[in-house]
Amino acid sequence: MEFSVHVSKFEIDGGAAALAGELARVGAAAEAAGAAWLSLQDHYFQIPISGLPEESPMLEGYTTLGYLAAHTSSIGLGMLVSGVTYRHPGLLAKIVSTLDVLSGGRAVLGLGAAYFEREHRGLGIPFPATAERFDRLEETLRICAQMWDPQNNGPFHGEHYQLAETLCSPQPIHRPKVLIAGDGERKTLRLVAQYGDACNVVGTSPEGVRHKLDVLRRHCDEVGRDYDEIRTTIAPLNPVPNPATRDEFVRAMADYAAVGVHEVVLIARGGSPAAWIDAMAPAGRQLAELG
Repeated sequence: MEFSVHVSKFEIDGGAAALAGELARVGAAAEAAGAAWLSLQDHYFQIPISGLPEESPMLEGYTTLGYLAAHTSSIGLGMLVSGVTYRHPGLLAKIVSTLDVLSGGRAVLGLGAAYFEREHRGLGIPFPATAERFDRLEETLRICAQMWDPQNNGPFHGEHYQLAETLCSPQPIHRPKVLIAGDGERKTLRLVAQYGDACNVVGTSPEGVRHKLDVLRRHCDEVGRDYDEIRTTIAPLNPVPNPATRDEFVRAMADYAAVGVHEVVLIARGGSPAAWIDAMAPAGRQLAELG
């Protein structure tokens, strides 16, 4: 079992002036720990489930990933995940392509249907109804695939997006893997089966994750997709990773590995996320032993 590191809070010791240095240390710590990839939260306002006020510091994600690309050398980089409403699909594909080229082929495209209405209203970003957001998510996945096909610079005609050309030059060094977040059984997991290289589901219990993966397997059968091609990742909530209970956390992850989870997302906490990553690093080596 592998692990990745996720940063979702930017309220750090020293305030805004200390953020750049701390993020550079985060990148170094995540690489030294052996993390598969380093992800950020793609929001403009802090989200309610973080436990922090929504007015708390929040950095624009892709600018920050570009900074991290310059301060790392091997770790994958991406969002967990980008809201489909935040950027036009053609622009999103171009941004991720640029990140891939400048990082030497390390970009990951994490994508979801978006949900935080306040930041949309606050910044004047249209916030369609849920069904339309999922329709836009599917079109975005198709547009990104076409943008990253060097043999197809033609138009895209969808219900919500029309592109006269899907030119993307330079192409990514490595076609970015596509991770789709969410575990909705009717829509999200179907999109994973059709378009995803990886999924991310909430790790509330091994039994709950097993059920979601069974649903995903059925969707794969329906669309003719090999289920084993899809990488399963979880953001564990039971238990939550904590350096003070590191060994107990690893033992609990064995049950998730047994139901088919490939990767655990460790959400860095505290005023120094780099120090938190350093303290959790031994768990990464223990997780690798789970197979």
